Parts: sequence; C-alpha cells; structure tokens
Amino acid sequence: MLRRLALTAVTSLAALSAAAPAATAATGPFPLPLPLPVLRDDARTRLTITVSGSENPAAEGTFELRCAPAGGSHPVAERACERLDELAGEGADPFAPVPEDALCTQQFGGPAAARVTGTWQGQRIDTVFSRSNGCEISRWNNLGPVLPNVR
Repeated sequence: MLRRLALTAVTSLAALSAAAPAATAATGPFPLPLPLPVLRDDARTRLTITVSGSENPAAEGTFELRCAPAGGSHPVAERACERLDELAGEGADPFAPVPEDALCTQQFGGPAAARVTGTWQGQRIDTVFSRSNGCEISRWNNLGPVLPNVR
C-alpha cells in the first residue's frame, strides 16, 4: 500500500512537471505564486490643512481632506480633490516651494498662512503657504479651493 502511494505521488509530480514546463523553466522546480496587487493606501490623498491669520472666521482652523472618495472636514472636499487630480494630471506639484531664484513682485496679500501636511500622490507633504509676495500669492491661489479664498 505504501509503495502504491509513493508511486502515485511520483506520477502526479511528473504529470504536473510535464504540463507546465515553461513555468518550471523560468522559476525553478516550483512555480512562484503570482504577486498580489499592492494596495497603495499611501497614494491616497490625506491632508491636514491649518489656516491662520486670514481674518475670515470661515477660513480659519484645521481641516482634514481625504480623496478617493472625497471626505473629511474640509468645507468643499469634492472640489478640492478635483483640483488636486487636475494638478496631478498636468504633472504639477502644487506643494513645491517657490524657487529661491524666482523673481517675485513685492506685494503683500495679507497675513494669512497655511500649513499643509499629509500625503498626496504617494508623496509626503509638509509645507507652508503665505501671501507675502506675488509668487507666494500665486502659489496659494493655484491651490484653491484646497486653500481658502482669503482675498
């Protein structure tokens, strides 16, 4: 009986090897399992936006923004997520700082400041926005409605 089991096992292994020669040739005697899809939770947008000095009570405070699906405490989460998707589609990084050699108009857009932390497109974000000159005002406005309109 034991001999019959051993013979059956050897025969089964030989049949499997003959049925899948390409798989065994590429990966050795045992085919490797197919890789599981990677769930990219880090690719989701999850941002904390803290606004101060805007002189607008509706714009002040800390707001959470989540995308895919849109949610959080952000007052216009769906529109904010659409804007971030649009910027990603353009290949733009709205969180990049103004280059140090940029020529910016010397205008003051008010004392408003915003700090944005979290994750966007799998990238860690920790940046500050202000309205201290023309470049910073443009950077702020480009990120509306993620950042509030404080004009």
